[in-house]
Amino acid sequence: MDPIRNPYAPGAGQRPPELAGRDEQLAAFEVVLERVARGRPERSLVLTGLRGVGKTVLLNALRGAAVRKGWGTGKLEARPGQGLRRPLSSALHQAVRELGHRDEESVDHVLGVLKSFAHRDAGTGARLKDQWSPGIDAPAVRGRADSGDVEIDLVELLADVGGLAADVGKGVAVFIDEMQDLGVDDVSALCAACHELSQSGLPVIVVGAGLPHLPAVLSASKSYSERLFRYQRIDRLGRDAADRALEAPAAEEDAAFEPDALAAMYDATGGYPYFIQAYGKAVWDLAPRSPITAADVAVAAPEAESELAVGFFGSRYERATPGERDYLMAMADVAAAGAADAGVEGDAVLSADVAAALGKKPQSLSPARDSLLKKGLVYSGERGRIAFTVPHFGRYLRERG
Repeated sequence: MDPIRNPYAPGAGQRPPELAGRDEQLAAFEVVLERVARGRPERSLVLTGLRGVGKTVLLNALRGAAVRKGWGTGKLEARPGQGLRRPLSSALHQAVRELGHRDEESVDHVLGVLKSFAHRDAGTGARLKDQWSPGIDAPAVRGRADSGDVEIDLVELLADVGGLAADVGKGVAVFIDEMQDLGVDDVSALCAACHELSQSGLPVIVVGAGLPHLPAVLSASKSYSERLFRYQRIDRLGRDAADRALEAPAAEEDAAFEPDALAAMYDATGGYPYFIQAYGKAVWDLAPRSPITAADVAVAAPEAESELAVGFFGSRYERATPGERDYLMAMADVAAAGAADAGVEGDAVLSADVAAALGKKPQSLSPARDSLLKKGLVYSGERGRIAFTVPHFGRYLRERG
């Protein structure tokens, strides 16, 4: 089949041609936007799930919905060791510009507050070249959002931004990807700011996305975070949605899948959106003609698996040290043994079982475990248990040997 017309798009955060299985989340967010714009109380939103389920794609789709409503939006990606001030300042600067407020004096005041908030990132007395501002011409406003306490400053900044949005009958939405990588102080500040905003009724919401343990990260920071956010678990697609993700783009190119081919694709991908795109692209390129058959899927599977082994699994495996790789392999073996006993693939394993498989004491493995957590290769959803952040990673490790 013509590779130029291949509609499938396996890429990090790249929107697939058919965003299947997310209609419920998109519809619910439309309601949130309308309620907040009308001054109705509404919680901020947190999306959680494994890597490859489409959290970033959905986050971008939600942002698009906010833009279409005339909201001011900004997006940032949290990174380990990076403070919140600089990326958030850039995101909010874009949001203020998108609002299109006509009163230049009011806009300049808020931008001045934003500038003061950003400058605190460099510290008091920093040289001019070390100071940073996201292209803001307005003078910094002293005494507002510049105390140095990120919790106080963030509350003041978002309150001012929210007031600007309220003036034009719109809202502001801040989208944060990889939210679990925010620092402890920044998480606490963000929760406090969302709490204050919900009490004041200002039209500002935060939409975060992160790994499955993100709710635990937020809860550890502020006990009331469970009531601040509406949590949505983003999971793999059901069979109908997975079929639609393959069939709809193919139909646009006058192609089709046979029923047995769709079944084979679901067995191979497990319904994970990233895998669907990867297998879809490989099958399209190697299939001689339409309709695509189960035999075509079998021929293309090694090509798709090879691509995933390098770009999806391998890139993460290479980040681990030899000792960490031993830990990951032991996790995979323990998970496989548990799956054989239960008849299903397990999600998490006991840290103590991993230590037993390696013949070591759990305490001696804490450094490797903690490093893998920081690298985002594993997560701990509950005390004493550990799981891969990447679906099918255990199978990859076992096949790799």
